[in-house]
Amino acid sequence: MSEPVANGAAEMNGPTFAVEKIYVKDVSFEAPGAPQVFTEQGQPNLEMNLNQRVQRVADNLFEVELGVTLSCKLAEKTIYLVEVRQAGLFGLGGFDDQTLDAMLGVHCPNILYPYARQTVSDLITAGGFPPFLLQPINFEALYAEGLRQRAAQQDLAGTETAGNA
Repeated sequence: MSEPVANGAAEMNGPTFAVEKIYVKDVSFEAPGAPQVFTEQGQPNLEMNLNQRVQRVADNLFEVELGVTLSCKLAEKTIYLVEVRQAGLFGLGGFDDQTLDAMLGVHCPNILYPYARQTVSDLITAGGFPPFLLQPINFEALYAEGLRQRAAQQDLAGTETAGNA
């Protein structure tokens, strides 16, 4: 009986946010040139790709998946490739659409990133390579850039539609 009262009280007090579960959804590590790569000398080139996927699981439950791909090359030869898909289930209720979008695009990835960062580091070390820590990421800036790009695309689409009329 107390649960409906608690939920009603939470709704009256405003938006709610809860981390329901954090988990690794997919992991891959490859060292295609091992063991020869351990004797190679030179300055490695690191390239990182970051992506995010959001899926509504239930009314107020969302899965946010943060993908991190890190490749290390030496003279065009892949030394190692790490792919981690860190995910979380987040309960979000009582937010307007714009705030909900920002929570899913900024706050949730900020929570997931340290887990993904640790997994990447552990995989690289387990692969026999020197420890490597990914640098912090400003998800707020990435989100703002994504909004700017979406607005520019909408403006462009509006201009093309107006030009065709």
